[in-house]
Amino acid sequence: MQIIKNKVTDPLPDYPIEKIAPAKDILFMDIETTGFAARTSNVYMIGCLGMEGDEWIATQFFAERYSEEKEVIEAFFDYASSYRCLIHFNGNNFDIPFLEAKCREFDLSYSFKDFTGIDIYRRIAPYRGFMNLENCKQKTVEHFLKIDREDKYSGGDLVGVYHSFAEKPDDESRSLLLLHNFEDLKGMMKVLPVLAITDMFSEKLRVTKVLSNTYKDAHGEEHKELLMHFDLPSPFPVSFSSQFEKCYFAASKNEALVRVPIYECELKYFYANYKDYYYLPDEDVALHKSVASFVDKNHREQAKAANCYTKKEGTYLPEWDALVTPFFKKEYTSKELFFELTEERRTDRELFSAYVSHILEHMVV
Repeated sequence: MQIIKNKVTDPLPDYPIEKIAPAKDILFMDIETTGFAARTSNVYMIGCLGMEGDEWIATQFFAERYSEEKEVIEAFFDYASSYRCLIHFNGNNFDIPFLEAKCREFDLSYSFKDFTGIDIYRRIAPYRGFMNLENCKQKTVEHFLKIDREDKYSGGDLVGVYHSFAEKPDDESRSLLLLHNFEDLKGMMKVLPVLAITDMFSEKLRVTKVLSNTYKDAHGEEHKELLMHFDLPSPFPVSFSSQFEKCYFAASKNEALVRVPIYECELKYFYANYKDYYYLPDEDVALHKSVASFVDKNHREQAKAANCYTKKEGTYLPEWDALVTPFFKKEYTSKELFFELTEERRTDRELFSAYVSHILEHMVV
């Protein structure tokens, strides 16, 4: 078995890593195998990236022969015992179960139960569509963040290279295998800022500025929209935008905005207990029976759920569940909900902060 150490001199990513754990406790890990099934495949390399003193050091445990697989696993767990937090990419689905299966195969008592950690893949997968990613592979995320890497191969591409190396070692193959794992480790550290996405959805947002804007569409018709600027809990390393239906999001560095349409129209508020109301067809409105009982019987009828409403002209914003009440609708069967943008609400920053989170959650679904 060969142990290779390299100092990582690349600048640290612009992400508050202490949100995860103290830097000295963190160990990035990535394994290289000859297949997906532990029962029929070998782990031939385990790469780690952690702090040794004041420096970030990549340590690679490399099996130069198939017979050194057990030795690699033992060396990794002995080394990792100095750390408390593991960071990996899809490790919950692959790396960790694979190594656990190998420990059972070799009757080793090691486990991951004493480690905390995060799976970057699992954290960001729910937001793949929001970020307009084709998939959530590490190289795709690196491309999204404009991260360059020297290695151009995938793990699958190198399986045949390792088999050839195990039969007849050569320096070129060794370099390709080590470089791929090393780049995965460095890349894993560099993609940490993508967690700014998850921070935005998990931490409380604070709207700093609210503006209304009027614009003309392609047909020359005027429309109004609300723009809400807010601070990001963690900085985004790249500028990007996302759109769903009529909602728009854009972020750059420490700031973001959400844009949503403003509607100036007449909408209906539907009363819940329609059995307690009469509907007045001539006025197209529902009144409580305590009042409508004085109306001529020929001009009133028992209200139904679909016509038990009052109408109101106003300025409205869309919502996707009852964040703000009372809510209004176009018709009883309409799925779209709206709340009135009153003068009092126009200055309510707490409301707009909650509203921004509400819109973002809708954009992810």
